[in-house]
Amino acid sequence: MTTKTNSPSGAWAGTQIPGQAGRTALVTGANSGVGFETAKTLAEHGAAVVLACRDPEKGQDAARRIQAAAPTAELTVLPLDLASLASVRQAAQQLRATHDRLDLLICNAGLGWVPYTRTADGFELVFATNHLGHFALTGRVLDLMVNVQGSRIVVVSSPAHRQATIDFADLQSEKHHSKRAAYGQSKLANLLFAYELQRRLAAAGAEAVALAAHPGGARSNFNRNLPWLFRGPNYGLFRPLSHPSAIGALAILRAAVDPSAHGGDYYAPSRRMEFTGYPVLRRSSAASYDTNAQRLLWEISEELTCVHYPLTDQNPGRVSR
Repeated sequence: MTTKTNSPSGAWAGTQIPGQAGRTALVTGANSGVGFETAKTLAEHGAAVVLACRDPEKGQDAARRIQAAAPTAELTVLPLDLASLASVRQAAQQLRATHDRLDLLICNAGLGWVPYTRTADGFELVFATNHLGHFALTGRVLDLMVNVQGSRIVVVSSPAHRQATIDFADLQSEKHHSKRAAYGQSKLANLLFAYELQRRLAAAGAEAVALAAHPGGARSNFNRNLPWLFRGPNYGLFRPLSHPSAIGALAILRAAVDPSAHGGDYYAPSRRMEFTGYPVLRRSSAASYDTNAQRLLWEISEELTCVHYPLTDQNPGRVSR
């Protein structure tokens, strides 16, 4: 079964997805939007899919919808609130109790354009959800992947990273907060994390690789927090710069399963400032390739989450819990 799209000749439109039988994929935020479409497509191609969702009821509903499209799909709903380090730890423990390997980890769930909020762990909500939660989750399940041939971690970013900077003196937006800046910073952090993770995996000789992607202007529930001119039943002024979630998911899927993809690659839509179109290999912003920023963010993230990735030649993938 393939993703049905009216794609131009030569475009990577999902018809090239190889069979995924025997592989296990975990997709965060799998109950809606591009997360749902990614999970659905992987399940349709034979993967066993773990739907990691903050709301288990919505996760179960998504599983039922996927099962209707792929009756033989093996689906599991995993409660996961990325804004809570305790929830991340519990989800990782639950996954490890039932799985001894993981082939794909899709770090997709995201939050943006919300009022300033602090999590129970004391972090700014958007930074905690979009970056720190995924950093902690990846670290806690990485040893299920490092020795699995063909395993990939895909970190989902956004075009918003191109206008963003990382304020290391105010990562939690305590001195100044704007919805736009907080979201952009978290999406730049996603790329800094993905590229630093790839460098460390390569240095350790791990089988796993890390890549990045973004879905462009996908029409999804994420848009509910945008200014009112850009949301609503027809997505208002956003519509010309948007495409269906099924198209947006293709960049994520390409990073996850395209045999020609490599660690450190970044896939994004081909048209209109990366907002629409079928996925192509691109370069992200110059700031995202700053190796000093990558290393500093990594060190700070380890300190904040208390999750460490001692990826070395001697002990690849072992993590502190």
